[in-house]
Amino acid sequence: AAKMPPAAPAAPVEKFRKDYAPLGHVAENVNLTFKIADESTQVLSKVDFVRNTAGKEGPLKLDAEDLKLNSISIDGKALSEGTDYEWEGSDVIVIKEGLLKDKFTVETDCTIKPQDNTQLSGLYKSGMYCTQCEAEGFRRITPFQDRPDVMASYMVRVEAPKDSCPVLLSNGNMVTSGDLEGGRHFAEWKDPFPKPSYLFALVAGDLGSIHSTFKTKSGKEVALGIYSEHKNVDQLDWAMESLKQSMVWDEQRFGLEYDLDVFNIVAVGDFNMGAMENKGLNIFNTACVLAA
Repeated sequence: AAKMPPAAPAAPVEKFRKDYAPLGHVAENVNLTFKIADESTQVLSKVDFVRNTAGKEGPLKLDAEDLKLNSISIDGKALSEGTDYEWEGSDVIVIKEGLLKDKFTVETDCTIKPQDNTQLSGLYKSGMYCTQCEAEGFRRITPFQDRPDVMASYMVRVEAPKDSCPVLLSNGNMVTSGDLEGGRHFAEWKDPFPKPSYLFALVAGDLGSIHSTFKTKSGKEVALGIYSEHKNVDQLDWAMESLKQSMVWDEQRFGLEYDLDVFNIVAVGDFNMGAMENKGLNIFNTACVLAA
């Protein structure tokens, strides 16, 4: 049966560099499905783990904060609380060491409520659905090793009502999209380059946009998109020009050529930072990106 962990602690716990230790197993590939609906969002996660010889063997600990865990399994075998895993405090799932192999896959089914998320951390809804995962927001989306030394590739499917969320964005390149039953639709995004969980990004909503292209020094054409609420679209031109100049500067100054097929930026009014450098999907506070 679905079960909520105990209430989350009121204050964060300090973490120190001196206490750092490599993990015994680390996530390598992450496959996420978001089923967005008005009342709640279902998040299905499938994560491939591998043995990390630099770390000590031990139980698998997954950060999981302010979410409802509906089910969890390893290699298709459902796990039972108490027998196979337990909660450490209110926000860490501990899977017993005896269940772990050199390679295994953990699948979870969770429910979150972005519309009730007033921390603006994890996935929240404020006009649009938006994420903020730095520093430790990803654990509010799905159980995971939410620390910056865990680098994994991501495949993300976003499903949502087409009328309220015609735009579905995430990191990487869009690989497919289409319609679903009941007035819903989906988009799938693949980011082949490993990244830490704090750089995960998702945006879904009814947004306006402007579009252009950028040709890299090797001749590759990159599709550029700047998104905002419809009322702000006429203030996006400066952002597009700034993006192009920044890409040129990266090439000239550092010899770095952009390696994805698309680069999107979203202007968000309710955002608790100036901007967030999520790979392929930058999110900016409107105060830092709009220009009349």
